[in-house]
Amino acid sequence: MAKKNAPSTINFEKSLTRLEVLVNKLEKGGLSLEEALQCFGQGVELARECQQALQVAEQKISVLRKQTDNWNEQDFDDTKPPETD
Repeated sequence: MAKKNAPSTINFEKSLTRLEVLVNKLEKGGLSLEEALQCFGQGVELARECQQALQVAEQKISVLRKQTDNWNEQDFDDTKPPETD
């Protein structure tokens, strides 16, 4: 059985790009049923890997937020230009 990568070692961008290629291939059509099922299965696995990578990132952000005493969500309002002194 193949060893799976831990979520923290997944290259999110590479997996997402591969997923996009598979989706485009499926949307284009012209695949046999077997090819389409294989692409779909690979896509499901890639989507799971991407989701796991995002969950790990969310956990890291949560930890960092808890470690920062003065952090405030309002500090990151991207609708306002940054203040300069």
